[in-house]
Amino acid sequence: MRWDVVAWAAIALLLFAAETLAPGAFMLWMGFAAVAVFLAVLFVSGIPLLVQIGAFVLLSFVSIQVYRKWFRQRARQSDRPTLNKRAAQHVGRVVPLEQPIVAGRGRVKIGDAFWVVEGPDLAAGVPVRILDTDGVVLKVDAQA
Repeated sequence: MRWDVVAWAAIALLLFAAETLAPGAFMLWMGFAAVAVFLAVLFVSGIPLLVQIGAFVLLSFVSIQVYRKWFRQRARQSDRPTLNKRAAQHVGRVVPLEQPIVAGRGRVKIGDAFWVVEGPDLAAGVPVRILDTDGVVLKVDAQA
């Protein structure tokens, strides 16, 4: 068996294996490009190495663009978009301040967890509405 056929098969397998270790669909499509070059080299002998590499680069670029345009945009939307975003799940809730907001920072208790809040200075016990999040910090305003 010719070395270039084996090399392209190995490259394709390595790219597929790398995709399983670091999923993101990027290396998967490069693997498909390597398979296409493997098949071309397998059935057509005498293709120069530079042409093989150029075809791989071109097919990788095209396949990744096809993925980005057709498959990524058509992905099913989640029915629970805040599932793994704990802070975002609280946006819109009204809760009393556990500690007063002094110099723009305070604390609330939601369930069994304490959350740092930012907003206007307010006394403890005042109900606040959670407006937004900044990482694990909740942005609040006084409930009218």
